[in-house]
Amino acid sequence: MKKISTIFLALFLATLAGAIWSNALLQRRTAEKVVEPRQITPRGALLEPERAMVSLFDQTAPSVAYITTESLVRQGFFGEDVGVSQGAGSGFVWDAKGHVVTNNHVVANAQKVLVQLDSGKEPIAARVVGRAPQYDLAVVQLIQVPQNLKPIPLGSSRDLKVGQSVIAIGNPFGLTRTLTTGIISALDRYLPTQDYAEISGAIQTDAAINPGNSGGPLLDSAGRLIGVNTAIRSSSGSSAGVGFAIPADLVNRVVPQLIARGVASIPGIGARYVDPGLVARNNIKGVVMDSIVRGTPADEAGLQPYSRRTGELGDVITAVNGRTTDTLSTFVAELDRVGVGNTAELTVIRGKAERKEKVRVIDLNRRS
Repeated sequence: MKKISTIFLALFLATLAGAIWSNALLQRRTAEKVVEPRQITPRGALLEPERAMVSLFDQTAPSVAYITTESLVRQGFFGEDVGVSQGAGSGFVWDAKGHVVTNNHVVANAQKVLVQLDSGKEPIAARVVGRAPQYDLAVVQLIQVPQNLKPIPLGSSRDLKVGQSVIAIGNPFGLTRTLTTGIISALDRYLPTQDYAEISGAIQTDAAINPGNSGGPLLDSAGRLIGVNTAIRSSSGSSAGVGFAIPADLVNRVVPQLIARGVASIPGIGARYVDPGLVARNNIKGVVMDSIVRGTPADEAGLQPYSRRTGELGDVITAVNGRTTDTLSTFVAELDRVGVGNTAELTVIRGKAERKEKVRVIDLNRRS
């Protein structure tokens, strides 16, 4: 009986202690100060420049593509396939038929191309229909064309002004649909591509352009395409405020050719040229011809190439239509400026005598 009384006493004391502790905890919580979240201050309508930028992005972003590629890597002892290299870049819808424009270096050597147009939707398989390495432009065709495909509005680069606002939309570092803004920092830049070629009239901008932006659109404040972002000048590989875009007028000339026949015209006169590095090392200002193809405009004009037998330079081309061409790249750019089918006036020096020669510009791709 005494043992049972002890147990009941212990239970009573435990219950009492629990009640006292719960009451103390309740009193402490009641005494604590309740802190509510702050109320949000209404901001009112966006400013007019902000509304314009938001509207521009909403209208243009559906036309911007995220392009991913897969390429076989051949590095084995006998050149066999040893792996797959993945790449990424940007592009934009050119027409309702499913043609998408990007940089050539984005899709060069790609065995597989995927194009994503809307965030969250499955990428669409595409095939390369045309490439122009000399302009760093390419066109891919969507295998399945979505309904209501929205081509990007096209502007002109002919009347651009330094200081006007520009907008770049692309996929830097794989971050889809990124918008950056800036101004046109300079015009008429020369942008090297390959085979001694340069793009004339390139646009320089301080809008942030990073790896992955390649092939994306550069827009004016009306949301029109004025250039294709293609390169940056940076010691770190990231944006340093010096980006370059292929001008829209050149894009509008090259892209229809790529769609129609897979290649773009290469303006020329029918000559092959001495390596420009060798020319520069000999302190020669101008273009030295190594050989001339018979029956071409260069041959018809009587131009003389370098003679390996006598060592004579022959005709050195120093200008096209009065514009100096002290390197092969500037000469190629000036022929591009003249255009296929038009006539260029060459300033030529042979020995110490200078003369002018009118030469027709032809499409070298049509001769192959």
